[in-house]
Amino acid sequence: MSKVDATSIFLAGIEAVKPEHFIPKYIKVEKKNISIAGYKIDTTSIHHIIVVAVGKAAASMAQETEKIIGDFIKEGIVITKYQHALPLRICKTLESGHPVPDENSIEAGKSVIEIFKKTSAKDHIILLISGGASALMADCPPGCTLEDIQFTVQALLNCGAAIDEINTIRKHLSLIKGGKLMQYTAATVTALVISDAPGDDLSVIASGLTVPDDTRFEDAWSIVQHYRLMDTLPESIIHWLRQGLENKIQGAPGKGFQSFERVFNKIVATNNIAIRAAAQKASLLGYETHVLSPSMSGEASIQAKYFTEQLRKLSPGKPACLLWGGETTVTIKGFGKGGRNQEFALAALCHLQKYPMLPHTQVAILAGGTDGTDGPTDAAGAVADNELLMVLKQNNLKADEFLLNNDAYTFFKQTGNLITTGPTQTNVMDIVIGLIYTESISEN
Repeated sequence: MSKVDATSIFLAGIEAVKPEHFIPKYIKVEKKNISIAGYKIDTTSIHHIIVVAVGKAAASMAQETEKIIGDFIKEGIVITKYQHALPLRICKTLESGHPVPDENSIEAGKSVIEIFKKTSAKDHIILLISGGASALMADCPPGCTLEDIQFTVQALLNCGAAIDEINTIRKHLSLIKGGKLMQYTAATVTALVISDAPGDDLSVIASGLTVPDDTRFEDAWSIVQHYRLMDTLPESIIHWLRQGLENKIQGAPGKGFQSFERVFNKIVATNNIAIRAAAQKASLLGYETHVLSPSMSGEASIQAKYFTEQLRKLSPGKPACLLWGGETTVTIKGFGKGGRNQEFALAALCHLQKYPMLPHTQVAILAGGTDGTDGPTDAAGAVADNELLMVLKQNNLKADEFLLNNDAYTFFKQTGNLITTGPTQTNVMDIVIGLIYTESISEN
């Protein structure tokens, strides 16, 4: 039952941060006014209301918004990941590439700029932002090609760069990110944001489309140096960054820019909300629940070892649940297939093999992405448990060999331990769930 319970806890966390639950709380019609997170829009004094939704949850956020204020919306556009579209009455949808942008991502960037440009000071843009927007809506700086951007993003992913580091580079290779999008409109913008970034940092989420950016070209160059990519990245990318270092390119707009006086940002869903819902579900299932802090970050395999050690410290005499939220990274050294959550679960399994639990102790460790996808796979994550340990022993499977090859997907697919949800229409980073208890107590 531990695998079933872990999955139920994971799904409860996801459910709590779906747009259908929070959009009605933040968008309301009050007589002739529309309230967006407390900001009042007088529908009698504005010209048009435009909806722009970008990210993995864009379709659902737009769909819920249409249900509430559809009659007031002049037009809208949704930029989301392939196979994430939903039926919409007003907004047009464009699906594009993630985590590496593609040609549709470039078209998406152009489409959003076009909508922003044609608005006036009497218009109001409702901007719905969720994780994944940095890749789904892209552009290329002068002298750089889409292929150059793709190579750069993939190189950063392969070397295990964190999301804030990747987005720092993205912001300095873009004319729309890092707050630059606001320069294309005179309209007022209210942005509702689902956070997929550690610390819920608005300048990191979607590469900070509507907020001032305090990073500089020096920060981007330091990241390139840290991962030793100076001789790896395309010449055009290096040239652009060096121009920035020499102040030949205007940096990101800071807090003093007037355009930011016309934007109101509100974070509406976070990893903490999902963790609290998961903890509540675990308690209902009879588990004594603990939450690790600070948020999870760093190399997946290292963090899996730490998590497993913390789980083993909990008394198996009582059913216990250990929760952790955040986002790890993976440094690609092999040639397999997987994602950071599958890598986490596989590393945890390898660690459990080395340090067996006490007799009759049941254990399960699930790692999953709240967006329903983990790396370039169709799984959200994977779960390691006692049954899988027995399978390894009986079939002489070498889990550590799969881990060394970054091939967690192949391993878990053949053992039947992948967690598959499909697109969840939300994205608040990842959830890791550890369950531990003795068989005798679990049966009572």
